[in-house]
Amino acid sequence: MRKIESERIPIYIWAEEVDEETLKQTKNIANLPIAYHHVALMPDAHVGFGMPIGGVLATEDAIIPNAVGVDIGCGMHAVRTSLKDLPRSALETIAAKIRSRIPLGFEHHKHPRSWEGFKEAPDLTIVRQELDSARHQLGTLGGGNHFIELQKDHTGSLWIMVHSGSRNFGLKIAEEYHRKAKNYCTEHKLTLPDPNLAYLPVDSRLGREYVEGMNFALRFARENRRQIMEDILTILDETAGPFEVTDRIDIHHNYAAPEKHYGKEVIVHRKGATAAFKAMRGIIPGSQGSPSYIVEGLDNPLSFKSCSHGAGRRLGRNEARKKLDLEEEVRRLESLGVIHAVRKPKDLDEASGAYKDIHQVMDAQKDLVHILLELHPLAVVKG
Repeated sequence: MRKIESERIPIYIWAEEVDEETLKQTKNIANLPIAYHHVALMPDAHVGFGMPIGGVLATEDAIIPNAVGVDIGCGMHAVRTSLKDLPRSALETIAAKIRSRIPLGFEHHKHPRSWEGFKEAPDLTIVRQELDSARHQLGTLGGGNHFIELQKDHTGSLWIMVHSGSRNFGLKIAEEYHRKAKNYCTEHKLTLPDPNLAYLPVDSRLGREYVEGMNFALRFARENRRQIMEDILTILDETAGPFEVTDRIDIHHNYAAPEKHYGKEVIVHRKGATAAFKAMRGIIPGSQGSPSYIVEGLDNPLSFKSCSHGAGRRLGRNEARKKLDLEEEVRRLESLGVIHAVRKPKDLDEASGAYKDIHQVMDAQKDLVHILLELHPLAVVKG
């Protein structure tokens, strides 16, 4: 970890290398008048929209929609099963059934899905507008870096890991309240290092609305992952026979929450970062051909008790398609025996080569988390 003290508040960086644009964004958030104490940059950090992904920011009495991001509640759900050493043919069948039954990318369910949480939807225009389509989006994976992965631990036990978020809810809420935050900052003649860091007072009507919408999106995201997982467990039962679920973990890595740090109540924004409180379990995924990790938080105050949310991008999506070699990426994954999701040039933006070395990322945050389990990929499904 290194420290930068040239800005309004210090910046603590766990990343080995930080590109110029990511560092610029980090300095911008450190110079916000509402930023509290210091800024933390996780080892998987890379450029985002306004605030870098992998950034952790505490604010006083204010909330920044773009410091949460457009995929509110994006996170991980992992399950350990009693199944062990499934043959490759069974893994291929399971992956094929997942692709056929769980809507991927822009696909939705043909019939609406039920969830008691819909009855508790806040009375916000942007939420009400999305409710009908959300009933069809519930239990869908989405695209981009969202994935479903079958994995094994050191005992051979089969794990299932789901990476997904709040689907269109998060996007629409983020866009709507970022627009309102920009208007608020303009009306009040507030100077910002970047207009994409516009904020709202948490005790204002708009601030309370955003928090209410964000918290609903968090609940929707958690239920979305749960329903995806239940569908996968049904497929497992059909394919491999009866089994038990022996462990389950679910976490968010795009959210803001009131917390107490350095003796003060603040709003901690984790954008592409995971809470790592003392003894709290977390999930840090790899990238198709690399391990994922179940970890335990070490309560480090310098990171606002946070850790990375994954390996982090090394190459942007367009850059990955230009620089990575499809045959080489496929050959490497197949040499590992992974049933992978890299088939066409467009898939290169999610190939392992587009991401940082997960081993280096984990090594850089030994003071943030303790590794409990290393999970190795067996089969990958992507949107």
